[in-house]
Amino acid sequence: MSDYAAMRINFDFAELEAFLVLSETGSFVAAAEHLGLSQSALTRRIRKLEQALGTPLFDRTTRSVRMTLAAKRLRSRAQSLLDEARETLRELKDDTTEFNFQNRAIITVAAVPSTIARVVIPAVGLFAARQNEARVRILDLLANEVAEAVEDGQADFGVSSWAAPDGTLLFEPFFEDRVVLVLPPDHPLAQSSGALKWAALAGQRLVLPSQGSGNRALIDRALAREGLSLFWSYEVPRTSTALELVRAGLGVAALPLSAVPVNDGSGLAIRPLLSPSVERKIGLVFRRNSAIPPAAARLRDLIVAEARRRTEV
Repeated sequence: MSDYAAMRINFDFAELEAFLVLSETGSFVAAAEHLGLSQSALTRRIRKLEQALGTPLFDRTTRSVRMTLAAKRLRSRAQSLLDEARETLRELKDDTTEFNFQNRAIITVAAVPSTIARVVIPAVGLFAARQNEARVRILDLLANEVAEAVEDGQADFGVSSWAAPDGTLLFEPFFEDRVVLVLPPDHPLAQSSGALKWAALAGQRLVLPSQGSGNRALIDRALAREGLSLFWSYEVPRTSTALELVRAGLGVAALPLSAVPVNDGSGLAIRPLLSPSVERKIGLVFRRNSAIPPAAARLRDLIVAEARRRTEV
């Protein structure tokens, strides 16, 4: 048997489109309605694709439809195939439609929660203001989950703290994220305009990230090197919770600067923390030897530019 015969493709774009819509909606009812098909016709398309690939793509129950690992790996490739096919058709009909087609893509960004407020959101705002028609999906994930989402093709790229590159992924740092002190505007420590030392936080109602998190590990290691030990009043898993405690006047929080919104209506005070200075690398996570769509590349570049501009106290 020839290599051509062995690699013969036995499915078409209609099945790929049905697969992508079902993977996005997670519902046969919603997917069938979106495609203008009956549920039985949609089921036949999915089964034909599964038979052609020789593997199940969805785990079905009476209440939910969940993608298998094979489906997660297929999704980004299927989207690329459809995008390229549609773009080719539009170019053949009218070259002027190419840019608009690219803008109508769905861009998926996976980001650790602490980078969303100051790094991702401002860039998304600029992206929208420039009349880009692409839709943006933001996945709020832990650092290891960001890497998995990018590796599996669920995200075009990721924004995360430092991670060791492997054979599949690359990490490209683009700024140093410093841990700062966030205070209510009327707090006594906020009256000083300069940097504060960690030792000055003794006796304060301190909010720290949860034990076991990446941010907490950074803080604990840095304080241990200086021989410092601080007692916390509140330990929380998410930076958004820490900020709410500060807004309520219940304490002061040691947080990465990127986690603090640029325009916060409560007027929170931010002060650098020294002795020791605690920093982490934030960068892009992306697949090795894998190009991302033009619209996603434009958003990625905005995120990098805005991060470098807005991460100064």
